[in-house]
Amino acid sequence: MRFTAVALVASAVILGACGGGKKDEAAAPAAAAPAAPAPAAAPAAAGTAAPITGATIEVKMIGDEKGYRFEPSEIKAKTGDGVKFIMVAGGPHNVAFDPAKIPADVKAQLDANFGSDKMAELSSSLKMNPGETFTLSLGGIKAGTYEIFCTPHLAMNMKGKIIVE
Repeated sequence: MRFTAVALVASAVILGACGGGKKDEAAAPAAAAPAAPAPAAAPAAAGTAAPITGATIEVKMIGDEKGYRFEPSEIKAKTGDGVKFIMVAGGPHNVAFDPAKIPADVKAQLDANFGSDKMAELSSSLKMNPGETFTLSLGGIKAGTYEIFCTPHLAMNMKGKIIVE
C-alpha cells in the first residue's frame, strides 16, 4: 500500500514536470522537505554524495516494441562502484527506489548519492532525450539487493535490481 502511495505521488510529480524546466527541479526539493518531517530526512538533506571509487557499470533505459526495461535488469556491483543509466528510447525514463524498501541505515546515503540530479527522494530527474544519462554512486552503500524502477513506466513493469556485493 505504501509503495502504491509513493508511485502515485511520484506520478503526480512527473505530470507536473511536463510543465517544464528548472522551476520544477527547484519545487521538488522544497515539496519533499515538508512531506518528510521525520528525523531521517535531516541526514539525507545534510548528506554528501559519496564519490565513485570503483568501476562504472552502464545500464540502458529502453522502451520499444519489446517493452519497457532496464538492460541489464540485474546489476551486480560493489560498494563504491557507479551505475550509469543511459536513456536510449521510449522516454521519459528515470531511476527510482521505493523508500519503504530501503534500510534506514542506507536511505540517507543513497539519497545523497543522487546529487543534484533528483526529482524527489530516492528518484532521479526524468531523462527525455536519447543519450541523456544519470550516474548513481554506490559509495557508502552496504551490501544488499536494492530494487529500482522507472516511475513513468512502473505499470509497464520497468523494474530492475542493483545487487551490491
